[in-house]
Amino acid sequence: MSTTISEAFVKQFEREVHEAYQRMGSKLKATVRSINDVKGSTAVFQKVGKGTASTKSTHGMVPVMNLAHSSVECVLQDYYAGDWIDRLDELKLNMDERQVIANAGAYALGRKTDELILGALNTASLNVIDDETTGLTKAKILEAFELLGEADVPDDGQRFAVIGWKQWSDLLAIDEFSSADYIGADELPWRGTQAKRWLGTTWIPHSALPDNGAGIRSCFWFHQTAVGHASGSDVQTDISWHGDRAAHFVNNMMSQGASLIDENGVVVIDCDETA
Repeated sequence: MSTTISEAFVKQFEREVHEAYQRMGSKLKATVRSINDVKGSTAVFQKVGKGTASTKSTHGMVPVMNLAHSSVECVLQDYYAGDWIDRLDELKLNMDERQVIANAGAYALGRKTDELILGALNTASLNVIDDETTGLTKAKILEAFELLGEADVPDDGQRFAVIGWKQWSDLLAIDEFSSADYIGADELPWRGTQAKRWLGTTWIPHSALPDNGAGIRSCFWFHQTAVGHASGSDVQTDISWHGDRAAHFVNNMMSQGASLIDENGVVVIDCDETA
């Protein structure tokens, strides 16, 4: 057997990994600000304060808003996910081992992307609903809704709420969330569990939300501009043949990071999962 892999094999595998990552990898990448093709080890997100409008006299100078400008630095880190594909094992399997490894690598990197974003959200401490005696109740949701409004977080279709699966079950017990009498048949959450629009927000169930080890899960309701995700290198794949193992080693890698930009745009909702 040749000690090199055909160019067609490499290109096909790289395409499969990239497509799998885009299709099944990260659930949260599209919910935050993104910078791609970052050069260097850090990315900078610009943060602009609120402006104030004022009057002016006839022929007077137009008042200056004097917007406060600041920046948030996001450090990129390198991540890898690799595995072996034995040359002769491929002949014995009744499945496409290459596709299985491609999907597994894409899932692993996608989970890491979401872990970075959730880690950034978990640093928010300004608006926290820390009633740890109940699950995700209607009262908590309305309190969080008020906090977002009081912070002037735009209701522009770019609000997202990431909750655990236990909290998703809590929502299903709220008529305003799950009954066609309130939301119409087209918005019923029973039609799918990947996401649902409610209260001008996209609600997304997720299995990797942080908990304190005592059954308290932290959920996040935030605006897209409140968190930044930077990518120095999107998912790449390197395939090498190892004759001593008679196998290909497939290495998937990426360089990414995430940072909290504006904690005014994030509400943390702590929920008891033992209730």
